[in-house]
Amino acid sequence: MSDSPATTAVLDIAQLRQAEDTAAWVLEEAKRQGADGAEVNVSLSQGYSVNVRQGEVETVEFHRDRGVSVTLFCGQRKGHASSSDDNRDSLRDTIQAAASIARYTEEDRYAGLAPASMLAREVPDLDLYHPWAMDTQAAIDEALRCETIARNDERIVNSEGASINSGASLRVFATSEGFLHGYRGTHHSRVCSVVAEDDDGMQRDYWYDGGRIGERLASAEEIGEKARERTLARLGASIPETGELPVIFAPEVASGLLGHLVSAISGGALYRRSSFLQDSIGTAVLPKGYALTENPHLSAGNASAPFDGDGLPTRAQSFVEDGVLRQYVLGLYAGRRLQMDPTGNGGGVRNLSITDTGESLAALMARVPKGILITEVMGQGVNLVTGDYSRGASGFWFENGVIQGALQEFTIAGHLGEMLKGIQGSGTDVDYRGNIASGSLLLSPMKIAGR
Repeated sequence: MSDSPATTAVLDIAQLRQAEDTAAWVLEEAKRQGADGAEVNVSLSQGYSVNVRQGEVETVEFHRDRGVSVTLFCGQRKGHASSSDDNRDSLRDTIQAAASIARYTEEDRYAGLAPASMLAREVPDLDLYHPWAMDTQAAIDEALRCETIARNDERIVNSEGASINSGASLRVFATSEGFLHGYRGTHHSRVCSVVAEDDDGMQRDYWYDGGRIGERLASAEEIGEKARERTLARLGASIPETGELPVIFAPEVASGLLGHLVSAISGGALYRRSSFLQDSIGTAVLPKGYALTENPHLSAGNASAPFDGDGLPTRAQSFVEDGVLRQYVLGLYAGRRLQMDPTGNGGGVRNLSITDTGESLAALMARVPKGILITEVMGQGVNLVTGDYSRGASGFWFENGVIQGALQEFTIAGHLGEMLKGIQGSGTDVDYRGNIASGSLLLSPMKIAGR
C-alpha cells in the first residue's frame, strides 16, 4: 500500500489563494447583507495517521477538513456562525445566521474589530511549511519498527501502539478593516506507548516527538527505545512517606506549571477578576534573575505565527523581567476590558520560554540531599482564583543526585505563587515540543501526601 505525500499532507499555494478569495468574498457578502463590520477565518487541513499495535496495522486514516467561521458586528452587537462547506450558497446562509444572532445579542461596548492602524502590516515568512516526504507504506514500516524496539524486553507485556502522523494546514484571516493574510504550516509526530509488568504490578509510559519538520524528529528507533526505558524505569514503584521535600518538575511537567502562570496573567482571568495575580504588574512572580519571554517569530517554531487571532502583529517580548511581572498576556478584547494595550496574544502565547540557569538535570538533583523528580501529574486540582495547587503525581525519588527508585500514588500540594517564586534552578534539558519551552525546574520543598 503506498500513497504519494502529495495526496496526504501537502497544501499548495493555489489552495492558499483560493482560501484568500473565499475570505474576500465573505467580507463583501457580509457588507451586502448590511453588517457594520465582519471578520472571517478560513482553514483547511489534511494529512494522515498510521497506527500499529502488537505488530499489526490497526488503522491508516486520511483526513481532509475545511472550515469557514464568520463574526459579524451590528453596532456593538456580535454574532458568530461557522460552516464546513465553502460553497457560496452555504456561506450566504452562514452569514445570514451570524447576522440574525447579532441582532438579538446584548450590546457589548468592548466588542469590535481592531482598527486598521493596529493591524499587522507585514506578514513575515516564518518557515512553517515542510511537507514530509514519507508515503503511507514507509510510515507503516516505521511505526512497526518503533513498536518492535519498544517491546524488546520480556517485561514489556502489552502495547498501546505506535503511530506516525503527518499533517498540513493553512489559515486565512480577514477583516473589513482591510486585513487579509494567510499562511501554511505543517506538523508531524512519532508516538509510542507500552506496558510493563513485574511482581509489583503493571506500569505504562510513552514517548513522542513532534515538530514542523519531519526529518528533524527523533527517529522511530529513538522513540521506541525511550518509551521502553521510561516504562521499565517505573516498575517497582512505591508510595512515598508523607512529608515535605524539594521537588524537580521534569520538562514536560514544568511547561504545565508555567502554563498556570500564563493563565493567571491572561486577560480573560483578569477582567473576570478570577486570578490570584490580579493587579500584579510590578510585583515579583518569579525569583530574581528569571525572565519569561515570547518569541513568536522563531523560524519553524511549533507555535510560531506572524499575526494573532485579532490580526494584530505578534512580536518578541518579555512578560517577566528579573522576576518581576512587566505586562499581562492580552488579546484585543481583554485589552479593551482592562483599558490596556493588547500585546498581540489573541489566541494565547507562542514559543514562550523561561531563563535557564545552565544546569543539567543531574546538576539540579545534586543540589539537594534528597528530593522527588515529578514526571507526571494528574487531576484538576489547580485553582487560579486562590492559587491553591494540589495534584496527583508520579515520578522518582533521588538522593545525592542519584535516582533511587520509582514513586506513584501520591499528591503534591502548595500555592502557585510560592511555587513559582520558589524556583531554585532551571535546567538545560529544554522541551521545545509545545508552545511553552522549559527545562527541569527545581522547586523549594512542597507538601507530599503519601503513606
